[in-house]
Amino acid sequence: MALQEHNYWLTTAKFPKMEVTRPPQRVDVAVIGAGFTGLSAARTLAKRGAKVAVLESETIGWGASSRNGGMVLTGMKLGVNKLIAMYGRELTQRMYAASLATIDCVEQIVREEAIECEFSRCGHLEVACKQKHFDDYARQAEVIAREFNHQLRVVQRNELSAEIGSTIYHGGMVDEVSAGVNPAQYVAGLGRAALSAGAGIFEHTRVEGLQRESRQGEAGWKVVTSRGPLWAREVFVGTSGYTGRATPALQKKLIPIGSFIITTEVLPEALARELSPRNRMIYDSKNYLYYYRLTPDRRMLFGGRAAFFPENDQTIRSSAEILRSGMIDVYPQLRDAKVEYIWGGTLDFAFDIMPHAGQIDGIYYAVGYAGHGVAMATYQGQKIAELISGDKPENPFVGIPFPGAPLGLYSGKPWFLPFAGMWYKFLDWVS
Repeated sequence: MALQEHNYWLTTAKFPKMEVTRPPQRVDVAVIGAGFTGLSAARTLAKRGAKVAVLESETIGWGASSRNGGMVLTGMKLGVNKLIAMYGRELTQRMYAASLATIDCVEQIVREEAIECEFSRCGHLEVACKQKHFDDYARQAEVIAREFNHQLRVVQRNELSAEIGSTIYHGGMVDEVSAGVNPAQYVAGLGRAALSAGAGIFEHTRVEGLQRESRQGEAGWKVVTSRGPLWAREVFVGTSGYTGRATPALQKKLIPIGSFIITTEVLPEALARELSPRNRMIYDSKNYLYYYRLTPDRRMLFGGRAAFFPENDQTIRSSAEILRSGMIDVYPQLRDAKVEYIWGGTLDFAFDIMPHAGQIDGIYYAVGYAGHGVAMATYQGQKIAELISGDKPENPFVGIPFPGAPLGLYSGKPWFLPFAGMWYKFLDWVS
């Protein structure tokens, strides 16, 4: 099979068939974005009786929600000591507890909605690219056990063959709570669940502008779309790396970064077992990292920041050979394996590399997942929906400082990404 510039996950999933229609003139909540965040919110809101319109410029799950590695991970991008220094112990404890609850949230939705998406509590393995990184694992595990009552297992280098069929790493750390999923099947199932709950989903409906507008004495929003306007009492934005000009205050706080993935042909069972004996979700300790796993049909899926720019034809093609070379460095056993798929997607990073949720200029939002979006996006969609409904859910990511670029030198176009890429490569070299 020749290499295809196509998302492998989409070949495995069946999405709801949607008629192209105009959204209703009036709703309780307009949700922008039909990915994990928006669909989770829509499902929760509709189950609580709200009239919901999900407005999607492309199709259900078109963005990062179907393009990722399917890793349902605990924790956050920043290390726990860094988090404690930034937020203090009490708030960091609540954040870490929330990160564990995100996995339960996904599992509960999969079970309640009977979503067939290969969800599995297989755990994740972080592997140390340098001895210095491995030495830090023991300190991390001790802090997490003491402060958060959560157990991680540090794996010495001489024991690592039980976890991974690669000899290049200095050791690892396992979290048994993390899971794997087929993300395209999961987001398609979330879409069906939102529809079943009574939400309306309107594909190919781009939001072009938001204006405050009262109707019949009730404050709300005029939502201008490519298929005509509608009025909503509340607006919730869940567009992550695809956040655009319709919400400029959010766009200026988010950096869209490309992430790219290859998948091999189906591997022999013995080889697949050698590469990943326990079928973990695996990622390495670099800033400019690689992440990889076996797909349910025994392909090696291998991803990373091969190019910092968001996906386009040029960055996808150039990423294929970079990732194949990286995969062979990790797994020389795959030197002769055919790569059959290459694709890219766009992640969103906040300037502090943290998830953020709440309200900005009166608009609800949840963004900034930094590669941990499968679980956190689902959770934040649900929690912000509960907040919109009038509840006061525990959500430690609401209200934390949400910084923009230093000196305001950013309007939403990431001109600095090549420099950021070079900086992170330098950090990996000196760390």
